[in-house]
Amino acid sequence: MTADQVISRGSLLDRDSSITPAEMVKHLVPPRQFETATLDSYRPDRDYPSQGAAVAAIRNFAHVFSRKNSGGLFSRRKPPVELPGIYLDGGFGVGKTHLLAALWHLAPGRKYFGTFIEYTALVGALGYAGAVSQLKGATLVCIDEFELDDPGDTRLMSRLLSELVASGSRIAATSNTPPNALGEGRFAAQDFLREIDALAARFTTIRIDGLDYRRRDMEGQAISTGDSEFGTALEQLSGVVTVDTFDAVIAHLSTVHPSRYVRMIDGLDGIAVTGVRGLSNQTDALRLVAFVDRLYDAQVRILATGTPLDQVFDEDMLAGGYRKKYLRAVSRLIALTAGQV
Repeated sequence: MTADQVISRGSLLDRDSSITPAEMVKHLVPPRQFETATLDSYRPDRDYPSQGAAVAAIRNFAHVFSRKNSGGLFSRRKPPVELPGIYLDGGFGVGKTHLLAALWHLAPGRKYFGTFIEYTALVGALGYAGAVSQLKGATLVCIDEFELDDPGDTRLMSRLLSELVASGSRIAATSNTPPNALGEGRFAAQDFLREIDALAARFTTIRIDGLDYRRRDMEGQAISTGDSEFGTALEQLSGVVTVDTFDAVIAHLSTVHPSRYVRMIDGLDGIAVTGVRGLSNQTDALRLVAFVDRLYDAQVRILATGTPLDQVFDEDMLAGGYRKKYLRAVSRLIALTAGQV
């Protein structure tokens, strides 16, 4: 270990998770790993032509930004009528977030990039009118991991997107579910078809097929360290690292709103979790999924003992309405425990 590898140990339970509305807005930028994402740096899998087609669709969607600055007083050509949004639908690990971040980088002016849960949390912090005032008129609003888990979210996003589009904002979103199937298996989505259809009508939907890029060169499961090896493995993690039991982490996540997880892990290089076990409570499992998403965005490594982390979700969870969420988390947990972040 070199002299510049300063080691700091602590607990997740002691970290500050408070975040102000201004800090929420400041965080509405692409995750660290996508700070320099471009369409040219996206690596489409040649076995899945839809990936290359998605790149072309994003380029075409971005042309509106240059058109706004082109033409002139005597230009008579009317631009083709386009939907105000583009929606990237595909499985986990096909590069949807990379493409969304690349589009964000192409957009001029004021723009925002956040997960679905970050936008709903912003509404909670600022109030609906305050959130609309903050976001409206932006050149582009990017929504990663677009999901409808309950009727309240459905009504909220239908209304919010309507107001943002009316203000001239363009909308780009990613999801594991096509827009007209949002909410299926999670709540009585058929009772909210008007709102769901209104959401879907604002987007050009682009389907992206393919294998999880995180596993193109890696197979297996999340790495679990033996109890006797834990101390040595922990010493090899440099930087700011927390150490907690799995049960303590799960209990703590229940006391912090998922929108604040990003603040809880701010500045962390790794987390160590002991005594991992299977989960039987779906609420706990979904909180863990949200936490894993933030760990992955921040590229925080995980050292764990006990049950391999990709096996904590039981068969009923993996067969239910949140299946795609859990599979995304499994993919990310394998990468985080293998140090491939």
